[in-house]
Amino acid sequence: MDLHYSSLSDICRKTKSGELRVVNVIEAMLQRIEDLEPALGAYVTVTADQAIQQAEALDARQREGAPLGVLHGAPIGLKDLLWTRGIPTSGGMYMHREWCPEKDAAVVQRLDEAGAVSLGKVKLTEGAYAEHHPEVTPPKNPWNVDHWTGVSSSGSGVAVAAGMAHGAIGTDTGGSIRFPSACCGLVGMKPTYGRVSRYGGFALADSLDHFGPMARSVEDVARMLQAIAGFDPNDPTSLKAEVPNYLAPSAQDLTDTVVGVDWSYCEGGVETSVQESTRIAVEHCRDTGAQIVEITLPERQELIERWMVTCSVECAFAHRSTYPSKASEYGPSLRRLLEYGSEKATALEYAGLERARERFRHELDSVLSSVDVVLSPCMPMCPPRVDSMGQDAGDGGDAAPMLTFTAPFDYSGHPTLTLPLDLNTSGLPRSFQLIGPYLGERRLIEIGSVIESAIGFDHHPNLG
Repeated sequence: MDLHYSSLSDICRKTKSGELRVVNVIEAMLQRIEDLEPALGAYVTVTADQAIQQAEALDARQREGAPLGVLHGAPIGLKDLLWTRGIPTSGGMYMHREWCPEKDAAVVQRLDEAGAVSLGKVKLTEGAYAEHHPEVTPPKNPWNVDHWTGVSSSGSGVAVAAGMAHGAIGTDTGGSIRFPSACCGLVGMKPTYGRVSRYGGFALADSLDHFGPMARSVEDVARMLQAIAGFDPNDPTSLKAEVPNYLAPSAQDLTDTVVGVDWSYCEGGVETSVQESTRIAVEHCRDTGAQIVEITLPERQELIERWMVTCSVECAFAHRSTYPSKASEYGPSLRRLLEYGSEKATALEYAGLERARERFRHELDSVLSSVDVVLSPCMPMCPPRVDSMGQDAGDGGDAAPMLTFTAPFDYSGHPTLTLPLDLNTSGLPRSFQLIGPYLGERRLIEIGSVIESAIGFDHHPNLG
């Protein structure tokens, strides 16, 4: 297999053993970016000189026999809402395109300490909301440039799927790790809220934002999560819970594993192809020994249909220093959201959603006490055409159907693992997700690894 499509974990093993030099890996990846970036546009900034310097320092550590991190030599893309000291960090906002932080985000610091090499900053939608700023050319889906990449972590998904990074950091407020993972055929982990520090990242909505890894295998995601998870005193929502060994050997089958499926949830209002893919995923679970039980998930429609109330209010608070004072510098999508949060959403609506959030979280905990994981789609359709995507929910909620399988678990904070299944008749990825109990990432990884092996997804975009 070409180096750019080798697994992140294989790169780490081979650079640690000396079979590969980190500098050679990074040079190859920078060449890959140079070759594909003009067509796909995943990166906003490529930090080639810094990446080579990091690689040379890591090779020196390996030669000296110094301790090596869990991500030694791993080529990573950083979503451009993560602060990077001395490197422009825009958050997808044109007004911030030249702003250089004086500190690294906690996630960036932890990746660096683990031996990862940052190749640069990848694009995202403006403020991590629904659309790219009009001055930013959106990334192209490497599977088919006419189809949606998923947002907001668009550059993260494109870079990893196209072999322009072996892993990337995404963020998820309404589905922004899961949408691009699903559209680009990747594995994505939305950790438990607070499991990964959000310090040093532009906020979209503080109570909904999750930071997590995107890669091409469950093992790769586990390796990245091992590096970035853990308590951070700089983030007041950070959890003090001990971080388990996410790379511990996994089970060989799913005997004694119970997978819950709410068929009314999985098949209501979704494309036939998605219904089919969900049933295929369930059969893979059954074939590996899992017991499949029918469940009923808690009522969640209010959270889906009114997600934009919570998002808009918290986004308006996050942008209070620049909105409305610099309203003209925002793109239309994010500006509509900020206007809604500032002028239309009410305190009663927001408070009602907080009550609905607590109810859903409590009732979902009850469901998860009787099953190991819940299986569902990520999206109600396969990756749609870009020209079919309508306006966002900032003016009333027509994006609500897209949030059906994502927003409730941002509200509840439960971890999810997105997995690729196969390709549809158009050659586009199909996917599904597993939802686990609070702080259940280790079990999600274990179950996901078994299912991944059974599926055997080994497809890459045909990019020459």
